[in-house]
Amino acid sequence: MLRLLTIEYYKLKHNKTSRVLILGYFILLSAIALLASIKFNLFGAEFRLADQGIFNFPYIWHFNTYIAAILKFFLAVVIVSMTANEYSNRTLKQNLIDGLSKKEFILSKFITVIVFSAISTLFIFVVSLILGLVFSDFNELSIITQDLEYLFAFFLKLVGFFSFCLFLGILIKRSAFAIGFLLFWYFIEGIIQLIMLFFENKYDVEGLRSSVVQFLPLESMSNLIEQPFTRLNVIQSAANQLQTDIGFDYAVYWYEIAIVSAWIFLFIYGSFALLKRRDL
Repeated sequence: MLRLLTIEYYKLKHNKTSRVLILGYFILLSAIALLASIKFNLFGAEFRLADQGIFNFPYIWHFNTYIAAILKFFLAVVIVSMTANEYSNRTLKQNLIDGLSKKEFILSKFITVIVFSAISTLFIFVVSLILGLVFSDFNELSIITQDLEYLFAFFLKLVGFFSFCLFLGILIKRSAFAIGFLLFWYFIEGIIQLIMLFFENKYDVEGLRSSVVQFLPLESMSNLIEQPFTRLNVIQSAANQLQTDIGFDYAVYWYEIAIVSAWIFLFIYGSFALLKRRDL
């Protein structure tokens, strides 16, 4: 395993674009801390985001993992490029000539996906812990350790998304086209959601849309970490004053984890099956 990871490390090390994207990704993750010092002027009144409770334990685990997950596209480009470039640079063929099996090749890519996801999760854990200890109104250990399941959900979400990118890199073999197809797939899932919503309203089948689209790859990954904004105290207070029930479920459920895990298996198995069938 270490040998496979070393091979991928040297490939990334000598790719300037990948180095820049990886560095930019972690710099942007660090920029979450800047939210603490930003002051906004709203209708003549100044307020700071940190004072709105976004860095309070345990809410910070939910908020930071949700925001950090948006930045995953930086590493998505790296994953797609490092896979597609194996074809354009003919390094894949050379690796196989040098004795690397196709199974080991896919395994090396998947290990890289796991490492990227694990480092990202650890990074967000450290940043969130520091921000929470500095700005949170609640520092009891029992409160700090609540909602840590969002870190696992974040890790699984990255593994799932990067596995999809790996599969597209193997399938399409061109970085630009693979990224383009990824964006197009977002559009496809949006169309499916609209179709399900149409049938849900037409035939009065409550929950049809959510029941179907939860099994789509990108939607299932998105469902792992729901938006955290309606959990903010200011939103909850406004809802109470308006006597409105937000009624949003923020929990991470086992079946959501199972769906994403199934997609990860399908993407990795599909990548290996494609590579195995191709004449290189």
